[in-house]
Amino acid sequence: MNAFALLSLVYFIFSVLAVFFFKDVTKGIYLDDYMNFKNFTQSLMMMLRLSTGEDWQMVMFDLMDTDLSTCIPYKTCGSNYTPIFFILFVLIQ
Repeated sequence: MNAFALLSLVYFIFSVLAVFFFKDVTKGIYLDDYMNFKNFTQSLMMMLRLSTGEDWQMVMFDLMDTDLSTCIPYKTCGSNYTPIFFILFVLIQ
């Protein structure tokens, strides 16, 4: 029971952080209207999906697009700290 509580806490923390950091990125190759970080519920479902190993690196690459000449603000523009977030998530979970 303690292990389940600790794992639930890790998912909760990373889901809240993902909403805070990536809520503006809603489109990409692997991100769509249903699998993104717009709200807590979708973020939690996305974290559960990524914890299975299903294309987590591709989602990370979708969120890393910071080139202003190719990205659309508030739709596809990501951030530079995305690799730190995802590598920490994969190592901790």
